[in-house]
Amino acid sequence: MNAWIAGARPRTLPAAVVPVLVGTAAAAGMDGDTGALKGILVWRFVAALVVSLALQIGVNYANDYSDGVRGTDDERVGPMRLTGSGTKTPGAVKRAAMIAFGVAAVSGLALAVATSWWLILVGVAAIAAGWFYTGGPRPYGYAGLGELFVFVFFGIVATTGSAFVQIERITPLTLLISIPVGLLATALLVVNNLRDIPGDTVSGKRTLAVRLGDSRTRVLYITMMVAPFVAVPFLCGLSQRPAGSLSLFAILLVRRPVQRVIEGARGPALIAVLGDTGRVQLVFGALLAAGVFIGG
Repeated sequence: MNAWIAGARPRTLPAAVVPVLVGTAAAAGMDGDTGALKGILVWRFVAALVVSLALQIGVNYANDYSDGVRGTDDERVGPMRLTGSGTKTPGAVKRAAMIAFGVAAVSGLALAVATSWWLILVGVAAIAAGWFYTGGPRPYGYAGLGELFVFVFFGIVATTGSAFVQIERITPLTLLISIPVGLLATALLVVNNLRDIPGDTVSGKRTLAVRLGDSRTRVLYITMMVAPFVAVPFLCGLSQRPAGSLSLFAILLVRRPVQRVIEGARGPALIAVLGDTGRVQLVFGALLAAGVFIGG
């Protein structure tokens, strides 16, 4: 069980939790309900959270399986991979990915029945994107498009979708507020790929980090860590939910990971940066969600 938990890569899970928190909070009060929960349906929030977490875990297992059978994890210096290390068989890891995707599909279907059948198409696209990130004959993660996938699906889609299942419409606020969420989610992948540049270069995995090179990838990471804090005052002001600016306090946690990247941390030293990045995202998201919910 410990191996399976490690293979699910817990440090990446804030990328699944934060958009659901923020999107749900953004929907607060929009239906005119003045009750204690401001119109938020708790079961839909829980179902959306299950979808997001299951998709993230499914992507992690699918990535583990596909990279393992291709041999691109042979030079890896990051957290243990189940397939590449031989801890679990490729078939077992693939089944784990399919089970996780199946859980996401069942929860998503419940939300689609309650709201809109269009969510089924969104879910199919999300699962397909998760599998073909490193799976299939031409994985797009190997072509440097992984960051775009994360920004779209764990930023725009997850945040806006979490609001949609509450109010059954898309608003400017839910779209705008998904941008900083997506940037911090993408920062997780950027620092992960920064760490893996040497091994990915040898194995022929042309991630965006490999294409940009070490120095420019560090600049990209720093930009994605700072940009959300620059955007928050504008987003909260335009949406008339100034309490969302509580999220600016999370900048106190940014210094350590950014400083390590600036100072040239490499290899195993970047594993800690990945954890710190997830912590920034989680605290930022929780404070943003709390502020936006209060102002709703």
